[in-house]
Amino acid sequence: MATASSLKNQLANKKEAGQAPVIASTVKGLMDNPSIKKRFEEVLHERAPQYMSSIVNLVNSDTNLKKCEPNSVLSSCMLAATMDLPVDKNLGYAWVVPYGTKAQFQMGYKGYIQLALRTGQYKAINVVEIREGELISWNPLSEEVEIDFTQRKSDKVIGYAGYFKLLNGFEKTVYWSKEEVESHAKKFSKTYSFKNGVWQTDFDSMAKKTVLRNLLSKWGILSIEMQKAYSVDNNSVKETILKEDNVEIDFETGEVIENVEYTDPQDEAFEGTPFEAE
Repeated sequence: MATASSLKNQLANKKEAGQAPVIASTVKGLMDNPSIKKRFEEVLHERAPQYMSSIVNLVNSDTNLKKCEPNSVLSSCMLAATMDLPVDKNLGYAWVVPYGTKAQFQMGYKGYIQLALRTGQYKAINVVEIREGELISWNPLSEEVEIDFTQRKSDKVIGYAGYFKLLNGFEKTVYWSKEEVESHAKKFSKTYSFKNGVWQTDFDSMAKKTVLRNLLSKWGILSIEMQKAYSVDNNSVKETILKEDNVEIDFETGEVIENVEYTDPQDEAFEGTPFEAE
């Protein structure tokens, strides 16, 4: 694995040879950089080429994402890669959302389910839309909910229910009305008003993620990986920079930066139970 000194030596040798650092102007151009390829290979191993191809396909299929700075797109995709989540927006595990000229990483509700199942602590976990007529009763104090899916009166979505059961027998169900989800999103989500954001294009998926994320953060068992997802979800990714073994490389300038400190985003309070796999 590359070290700070080796990377600096490589850059120094290029300068002595009169070679300027490569400045990538496209996502594909960035991924042609040997350091970027190596980083993806370290994270994904033999699946790296396929994953990198999916990133190119993602950008090519999204006109707005093409307008974003390549570095911000790739940094967002790298976040997904470190959690082994696909970035195909049709799958719903993770999204790379265009915001002006920047791309932003967002978890999908399926991504949270996937990370939860990987802990080996969950027997069942799900989140669904509740349609008109299906909600029989809901007690906000005791959080007891009664749902009968056979009583549906229409396809109108009135709310969302999340549920999980742990292997130790503990289980929890929550219900949020659609109005509660909208109010929460307006208050906490930086991307709620994005013109081309997922809230606008797939409200139900984002609503289910909101309910599940809140459910897990308060009562779930969270692995380190899940805590990371909770932290980076819906927050800006540091553009132009990708980490490589405690070293960061600015691919616009070729500069190697050491000992860069990250500041945890200020968001909803984390209340979950940390879990570290043995």
